[in-house]
Amino acid sequence: MRMYILPLILTLFAGMSTLVGGFVTFFIKRNNLKALSIGLGFSAGVMIYVSLNELMSESPVMLSSYYSMTISKILAFIGFLGGILTAIAIDYFVPDHIESDFLNNSSRCHQRHRIRRAGLITAVAVTLHNFPEGMATFLVSSHDIMLGIPVAIAIAIHNIPEGIAIALPIFHATGKKRLAILYTFLSGISEPVGGLIGVVLLKTIMPAQSIGIMTAAVAGIMVYLSFDTLLPLAREYGENHHVIIGIVSGLLIMSLSLIFL
Repeated sequence: MRMYILPLILTLFAGMSTLVGGFVTFFIKRNNLKALSIGLGFSAGVMIYVSLNELMSESPVMLSSYYSMTISKILAFIGFLGGILTAIAIDYFVPDHIESDFLNNSSRCHQRHRIRRAGLITAVAVTLHNFPEGMATFLVSSHDIMLGIPVAIAIAIHNIPEGIAIALPIFHATGKKRLAILYTFLSGISEPVGGLIGVVLLKTIMPAQSIGIMTAAVAGIMVYLSFDTLLPLAREYGENHHVIIGIVSGLLIMSLSLIFL
């Protein structure tokens, strides 16, 4: 049992780095629409990069241990499409209503609801994304702790902007910094929980190859969210160059994190 303590600590470190992104809300004024626009564009850039450059490249590699590379790529594509269809279903079945604190029917309150909903869906997507990440960090660290350390650091760096993607919309819509931090915490804690549960499932009922398909599905959800929700909202609350600054910043930071790690 002691051999799992360090892997669990590394997985917890990687997951809780999401909180660092959440604490950015303490340095941004709620009604700063320019910062919101750049932040939403930044979030979209991060999620698109992570999805297409990392998750979709890793998915067929995970599957290649069980199938040919051609079949693995096909399964990854099916998983990606399944993620997009899942996100569309969420949009269709989750009512886009205004909660009780927004019932004065004003345009401003409806806009805040849309931003809050974007933050909530982002939190769900990041939580799903953190589950296989936690599983990977825990398994790698359990096998080789010296290999697990750089993996945990790399994932931690990725999780910081993901925390921003969750916290900024929630804070802007509600004005509650504690609520924004709470959602980033819940998304982050899913990583060590995912690591522990994932190991149990892999050793009992879940086929190992399902991780590769699930990874591609999460990529589909995140890409759909970026183009359907985050980018339109970013454009609505800022000018075009604000959105572009945010997108490019997100892409560059994620790219640099891979180069140096």
